[in-house]
Amino acid sequence: MVETMTPRERVLAALDRQPVDRTPVACPTNISTVELMDLVDAPFPDACRDPELAARLAATGYYELGFDAVSPYFSIIQESSALGCDMQWEEKDNWPTVRMHQPIWKDSRDVRVPPGFLEHPDIITVTRAIEILRRELGDEVAIIGKTMGPWTLAYHAFGVENFLLMTVDQPDEVMRIMHKLKEVSVLFGEAQIAAGADALTFPDHATGDLVSGEYYKRFLQDIHTEMAERLDTPLILHICGATLDRMPYIAQTGMAYFHFDSKNDPQAAMDTVAGGIGLVGNINNPSTLYSRGPEEVRQEVFKCLDAGVQMIAPECAIPLATKLENLIAIPEAVVEWHEANAN
Repeated sequence: MVETMTPRERVLAALDRQPVDRTPVACPTNISTVELMDLVDAPFPDACRDPELAARLAATGYYELGFDAVSPYFSIIQESSALGCDMQWEEKDNWPTVRMHQPIWKDSRDVRVPPGFLEHPDIITVTRAIEILRRELGDEVAIIGKTMGPWTLAYHAFGVENFLLMTVDQPDEVMRIMHKLKEVSVLFGEAQIAAGADALTFPDHATGDLVSGEYYKRFLQDIHTEMAERLDTPLILHICGATLDRMPYIAQTGMAYFHFDSKNDPQAAMDTVAGGIGLVGNINNPSTLYSRGPEEVRQEVFKCLDAGVQMIAPECAIPLATKLENLIAIPEAVVEWHEANAN
């Protein structure tokens, strides 16, 4: 097929729900692998803490895999690290994590943004990497940043079990915490927009495994609506797990897209959001991208495209041992599908 748009034009048009020459491929979380780290000498944990290495590793998503967007972050810990959470940095075959067994806060009175938050090394890694990528890639490729939502930040700062118990015993206190933590999301998001990000992923892990759709409506829908209004760029909400029960509420937030998990059938997801929000996803990570081959990847891509999913991506951050041939198969399958379905 003849492509008439640059990757960046394609992604931005799709985010604005405008016509595209073909469906874009963009992973709103990240697509780093050990093989890519070795290819460009940008291993974990260094690539999570050095802007030059972060930009170099992120760029492989375009140069080596053929995706239409790049994302210079490889974990969900930047804000939490800057807030003072205890970190476990791991080696190149595992992601950095927050040690949540030692909560840093007990109640909403403790929640504060430390002085110099935007100058913290783990924050600067992302903002400077975005600046580097914008200089190097110009207007050719879309750059997607990421700012964590307040629900996820609360897990990190208060501990998952403690915070979920609060939602039952102290719902008003939960809302006070959320309204304070949302300012962290805005602060980091605005910094990435200023650095050159074209869009922001907004992960907020109110997963189907832990909370109900009614919990999403009660605690998060209004805040997510506010985030879509305050952050002046398209937002891509990410929530793992089975989420059909909250998709009608998500579709009302004004966010541009929802990045959805393979636990949700693509056609069922499209029917549920009913055009209220774009969908990006949802190629399975453990069973398909990690464990199988390009043909199985191809069939999952076709299933998403047949359903009308507007942007194709792995369902979440991919396993670090994923084979490159399986990732390269995603954009190849998108082109193949469009060629087969050209009018």
